[in-house]
Amino acid sequence: MQRTIIYPGTFDPITKGHVDLVKRSLQLFDKVIVGVASDTKKETAFTAQERVALAEKALAKFNNVEICTFSGLLVHFAQRKKVRAILRGLRAVSDFEYEFQLATANRQLNAEIETIFLTPAEQYTFISSSMVREIAMLGGDVSSFVPKNVAKALVKLYR
Repeated sequence: MQRTIIYPGTFDPITKGHVDLVKRSLQLFDKVIVGVASDTKKETAFTAQERVALAEKALAKFNNVEICTFSGLLVHFAQRKKVRAILRGLRAVSDFEYEFQLATANRQLNAEIETIFLTPAEQYTFISSSMVREIAMLGGDVSSFVPKNVAKALVKLYR
């Protein structure tokens, strides 16, 4: 039986921290589904299709990674994909309360789906997509925070 985990998020844009979590989760699971949320309350810089394309290129070196959009409840997406595990990243203590609330709500919605938390490598703990977007918008160099294809896309977007 293949062990699969869903890694959901807006990935607006995907960062080196996200890539690190995918890489490390592939040591624990046979397959990772990167679920790009298409109906988010967040205002995104990139469309869902652009975020998928950026993630596909950033994660191309990994086998057994599927990237797709989803809408609606995460637990319903997990059920459709027949997946019983959700991956969430914790960068700092400040992430914990929100992520704990999400995990608890998801458990109430479907007790068969577990949430697993991973922390990124230390050099990525401070990186967030919103911080990356702001730096890029203000003309800063984001190449140490995101894959090369994402850095180029951000320069093009905010030029």
